[in-house]
Amino acid sequence: FASGAMDLAYVCEWEKKPKSNHCPSIPLVCAWSCRNLIAFTTDLKNEEEKDLTHMVHIIDTEHPWDVYSVNSGHTEVITCLEWDQSGSRLLSADADGHIKCWSMTDHLANSWENTVGSMVEGDPVVALSWLHNGVKLALHVEKSGASNFGEKFSRVKFSPSLTLFGGKPMEGWIAVTISGLVTVSLLKPNGQVLTSTESLCRLRCRVALADVAFTGGGNIVVATSDGSSTSPVQFYKVCVSVVNEKCKIDTEILPSLFMRCTTDPARKDKYPAITHLKFLARDMSEQVLLCASNQNSSIVECWSLRKEGLPVNNIFQQISPVVGDKQPMILKWRILSATNDLDRVSAVALPKLPISLTNTDLKVANDTKFFPGLGLALAFHDGSVHIVHRLSLQTMAVFYGSSSQRPVDEQTIKRQRTAGPLVHFKAMQLSWTSLALAGIDSHGKLSMLRISPSMGHVLDMNMSLRHLLFLLEYCMVTGYDWWDILLHVQPNMVQNLVEKLHEEYMRQNAALQQVLSTRIVAMKASLCKLSSSTIARVCDYHAKLFLIAISCTLKSLLRPHFLNTPDKSPGDRLTEICSKITDIDIDKVMINLKTEEFVLEMNTLQSLQQLIQWVGDFVLYLLASLPNQGSPVRPGHSFLRDGASLGMFRELMVVIRIWGLLKPSCLPVYTATSDTQDSMSLLFRLLTKLWLCCREENHITEPDDTLIDECCLLPSQLLIPNIDWLPINDGIISKLQNKQLVRLQFGKAPGLVGHTVSSQFDAFVRAPGQPKIDHLRRLHLGAYPTEECKSCTRCGCVTMLKSPNKVTAVKQWEQRWIKNCLCGGLWRRMPLSY
Repeated sequence: FASGAMDLAYVCEWEKKPKSNHCPSIPLVCAWSCRNLIAFTTDLKNEEEKDLTHMVHIIDTEHPWDVYSVNSGHTEVITCLEWDQSGSRLLSADADGHIKCWSMTDHLANSWENTVGSMVEGDPVVALSWLHNGVKLALHVEKSGASNFGEKFSRVKFSPSLTLFGGKPMEGWIAVTISGLVTVSLLKPNGQVLTSTESLCRLRCRVALADVAFTGGGNIVVATSDGSSTSPVQFYKVCVSVVNEKCKIDTEILPSLFMRCTTDPARKDKYPAITHLKFLARDMSEQVLLCASNQNSSIVECWSLRKEGLPVNNIFQQISPVVGDKQPMILKWRILSATNDLDRVSAVALPKLPISLTNTDLKVANDTKFFPGLGLALAFHDGSVHIVHRLSLQTMAVFYGSSSQRPVDEQTIKRQRTAGPLVHFKAMQLSWTSLALAGIDSHGKLSMLRISPSMGHVLDMNMSLRHLLFLLEYCMVTGYDWWDILLHVQPNMVQNLVEKLHEEYMRQNAALQQVLSTRIVAMKASLCKLSSSTIARVCDYHAKLFLIAISCTLKSLLRPHFLNTPDKSPGDRLTEICSKITDIDIDKVMINLKTEEFVLEMNTLQSLQQLIQWVGDFVLYLLASLPNQGSPVRPGHSFLRDGASLGMFRELMVVIRIWGLLKPSCLPVYTATSDTQDSMSLLFRLLTKLWLCCREENHITEPDDTLIDECCLLPSQLLIPNIDWLPINDGIISKLQNKQLVRLQFGKAPGLVGHTVSSQFDAFVRAPGQPKIDHLRRLHLGAYPTEECKSCTRCGCVTMLKSPNKVTAVKQWEQRWIKNCLCGGLWRRMPLSY
């Protein structure tokens, strides 16, 4: 294995308080969502009252200090935490049989509430999972060079655990208790919860460890152990159905197994306890990972369930010969691999990347062994972490914690133990791309580790870039957050990654391009933030997202005059006519449109004035900056060569012109030197000339001298507005690029404010104490806003929490970003003094 494959990115710890302090709960649990939110538990110990409060903490990995801590209301220690497939809801279960479902309040990542729940009174929950929604994507690492996303990421036929009428998956959760009960709770569309409880088998026995997995046919598999390695690991098939508005559970016993270490004479009594039992993935019920331990050491085994032919005795063969497929088959557990004696394992983290590896794929797996998603993580009591191959269990990478000692030489297998209690991870989770690992140690401190995309091996830059590109594409297709990929992007990679990402995107079919059009812009923006040479383009990409959203919203307000309309909507016809008619006179373009389709109520038009003003201001700003186009560090530069975006602005100018005839007060306001000047006509004429230069992506021409001269005159004709660019995000990612460990404290924002390369941006960022703006409603909030605001966890965009306007058109605009920012980031509540 290679060294240097893992390193600490940041650690975040609790402030030491004399009266109360966070101590890790027993057991400590954590969970990592596909939106890069981490939930973990601690017990808050109050010295005065001598009691424990069971806390749930939720952090966004980009702002780990902004922790949302809630008193869970659980009366006993929390045993399980589970995110749903969308990363927006969280389940918590405790040692008293209570299960709670937590949801975001007002779609805020730092505000949560308990909405529904279920219980099995007094019966501790040992395993918990959301029911499967039937969505499964397979990653084909060996096809990472293919051009089509459909070849790299294929949809696997997988049935949901339970379906509603029409095949829609039913939401709910399944839990296993210590007394051998399985309980299923179903969330009905009306908000009610249907709960049913059944024994796993007729003879109930103690369940110390359990895990849940799903089969492609819609069944559930539960694995259980009583904690003793001399007892078998039992497996059960669970089928859930709804009969007469009641939840029905059927169970069936599957083949069981004994760990190999208990049948080996040399190790027979060496490992008395099974301490970890995990399926390799939630949707891989055929492969299971087991860990047996004593007080000082552990052994890990990987088992696989296979179909094997049952040998038929010759006597029966003569009576009824077995031909071809008619041979009777039997399911049998076979050991795939086992480790040697290891230091005692304290935590296990499994990869979430759906790379399907069958038993015969070990050679293929070894050929692609530098791919991070193939490894699972083992944490040890000496503070070290090993990444081992998910099937062969061979060590791929090692991280030595502060309390663990590095081996003296290659031959040293056992490390010398240090005196005193060791700090080690009690709970661990891998990110959804396996490029980061979060661990909670025995002091309740959170550590974020980077896992190298090349697993520490010296690969050429192209191979590392290909791994990162492949995972970025995976996030683009699935909609998962890609923060953990950005951990590995160095400034010299940014340009290359953005270009390659664009090339791969352009190879896809038109329908897929349209679906992913905003996600790729957001991805490029987050990449460009990481390099000083591309940081100005971040503003352009966010402005483009804003333009696309405004264009879609304003076009959707147009209604056909007659109900028996042709195939194309008014918005589509507008695009078609504006692209065909290249006239520089706005009124001549307007004549070709059916103006009755543009009629809206007066108060609707007035409520859109702020958005209309932004369109007008941005067009003026772009045209005025055309003579300075040689300066790529100036925001807006990339728009001057973007025919599609200029075409959108041109369409919107035509719509605004028509609406201005209905209600002149909704038009953008310009400060002109002449009272008789038609500013809209002037800007449309110059915009059209610029658009004609770059309307064809493969044939972009330079703007002629006449156009540049006219743009040079604009500042003497109109007052050029200041554009309110997005603030530089205060997140952690840009501070981690120099690979130096960053130490943070929960509840206290770090003193490192700003970006290392922000000096170029000073002209475009508002200083503290200057008036603030609602970036999405384009409303001025004043220097010290009195309204509660929320900001995006990724781009830093700020907007008011509550809408000041009740007009339908404004609500329609706000619905576009009520759950997520336009860039896809989650919202978080801002303090009033931001």
